[in-house]
Amino acid sequence: QVQLVESGGGLVQAGGSLRLSCAASVRPFREYGMGWFRQAPGKEREFVATISWSGGSTDYADSVKGRFTISRDNAKNTVYLQMNNLKPEDTAVYYCAAVHGPAFTQPRKYDYWGQGTQVTVSS
Repeated sequence: QVQLVESGGGLVQAGGSLRLSCAASVRPFREYGMGWFRQAPGKEREFVATISWSGGSTDYADSVKGRFTISRDNAKNTVYLQMNNLKPEDTAVYYCAAVHGPAFTQPRKYDYWGQGTQVTVSS
């Protein structure tokens, strides 16, 4: 059974940092594009960042460019999201997702999802 398990969320003050991790049981991990998405209360799930199977290609939502960095370690079957200079508007449940093949910005393209981790940024 495929599992994606996120960790690293929490409560942080504006301007602070968090690092999210997502451990994936998809095999082989290197064949999967990975994405991070988020969903705030009352809003639709939105694209945050994606990374190709090799890690050589990344994409970011305009709202997080320059502040967030997505990376992956294929030896550990893990994808990361480093979040710096956090803002209150970054508050949401953050989800990682996996798709066999290229990564996409559209959530509906993804095959597998984690359970989410809460990120709360106080002002």
